[in-house]
Amino acid sequence: MPTYQYRCEQCGATFEHAEHLAEHATVHLQCPKCGSEKIQHAPTPFVAKTTKKS
Repeated sequence: MPTYQYRCEQCGATFEHAEHLAEHATVHLQCPKCGSEKIQHAPTPFVAKTTKKS
């Protein structure tokens, strides 16, 4: 289950939420700090670790 990062437009707090891919488009979150529903998805860089040496 992927973890997505969100940012509150009202207070600027960032937080993470784990959700299924199917839920990502329809999830309705509230800011844990101020309770606002003005939440925006904050894309994060993806880093893959492998055990094979280059």
